Amino acid sequence: MVERLHILQINTADKHGGAAELVQNLFETYRLRGHSSWLAVGHKNTEDPNILFLPHDQYRNQWARFWISAAECFPVSHPFRYQLPWLGQIKRILKIQQGHEDFDFPATQRILNLTSKPPDIVHCHNLHGGYFDLRFLSELSRQVPVILSLHDAWLLSGHCAHSFDCDRWKIGCGACPDLESYPAVRRDATHFNWRRKKEIYKKSRLYVTTACHWLMQKVEESMLAPAVLESRVIPYGVDLSIFHPVDKRIAREKLKISQECKLLLFVGHGVRKNIWKDYETINTAVRQVGRRFIGERIVFIALGEEAPTETINQIEIRFIPSKQSREVLAGYYQAADIYLHAAHVDTFPLTTLEALACGTPVIATAVGGIPEQVKRLDQGHENGHATGMLVPPSNAAEMAKAIEFLLKNDSLRLQMSKNAVEDAKKRFDLNRQVDDYLAWYQELMEASCESSRQ
Repeated sequence: MVERLHILQINTADKHGGAAELVQNLFETYRLRGHSSWLAVGHKNTEDPNILFLPHDQYRNQWARFWISAAECFPVSHPFRYQLPWLGQIKRILKIQQGHEDFDFPATQRILNLTSKPPDIVHCHNLHGGYFDLRFLSELSRQVPVILSLHDAWLLSGHCAHSFDCDRWKIGCGACPDLESYPAVRRDATHFNWRRKKEIYKKSRLYVTTACHWLMQKVEESMLAPAVLESRVIPYGVDLSIFHPVDKRIAREKLKISQECKLLLFVGHGVRKNIWKDYETINTAVRQVGRRFIGERIVFIALGEEAPTETINQIEIRFIPSKQSREVLAGYYQAADIYLHAAHVDTFPLTTLEALACGTPVIATAVGGIPEQVKRLDQGHENGHATGMLVPPSNAAEMAKAIEFLLKNDSLRLQMSKNAVEDAKKRFDLNRQVDDYLAWYQELMEASCESSRQ
């Protein structure tokens, strides 16, 4: 039995992006379970009083606050609104110009004072995004147990969230091949950034979790490893009360989608320009299928961007904005025949889990943690446990073959759908994820109390 806990989570924002949705789900479920639950953020998008904005500007020096106040006299559209605040922070902007990662966020040091009661656990998620002073991590970890959830590899590198094929993060970065990769830096100070993080970790006592073994292996090869007291792989979970299968006909009626077409789906923020996703491969694959799959109408929905509908022969490509409720989003998964997911790099995409939970077979590129999500089918061989198919990255021809194969095998798709639902219940239930975290929190809190008594 888990005692009532006081849990403070930290993330870049609430209600924006995959990691924010994951954190929001945990935040809300902890509260429903009777725990005190707070979320500290750099960018607040909701009115929830337990979501705590980090007010960095009010803790800057007097000169900086003067220029920040002066900027507020101008309308949001005026360039002075964004230029004047920097007049009081010249040293900070010079460091940014030199390529240093910006850690100048003074409210971080007061983060434990934001909650109405002292937190038992601090659970950090994405610490990049311009809102958190990483230098405070060592002191924070000595005041309260700190868990780091890595949703990408930024903590392991000199600036980037994903390194693609570059392995320089293992040896100290420097000579960075891609300074523009998010989060971008102005100049190549990546070796300095890497060493600064290493020094911070040396003084820290951290607990680390990832959603997949792929990312945990990177942690074990990185400069973060010596600071890790304990690590656990805890896969993400989705709300199965929302993401679950329904009659496909009913789902399509609600969305006004033809019952006769073959429906393919891809979900992502800014699907065509997302640097991590690979819309081009999906688009090319769908077009190839359209040329070979004669006689049936194919609809491909790209959910996450607004753009005009494209029609090529019997293929219709629809773009739908991402500002949909979770219930409406679930309806698209439930209506689809296949969920497509192509990426250049991906940690453990939530969209793939949502599709599987809705009983939609997945065809995805075998990158990052995706092979740990999808139980793959070797093409041409039925498998009583398969939930989808995996193809090599940036290979539209192989993705097209997989799409065509599944579209022509209705009985196999149906079996995969059943497999996906059962697998999601066992491995990807939000309640299982919450149980895993709460049990760990309890262990850490008890160990911390025992240590303080000695």
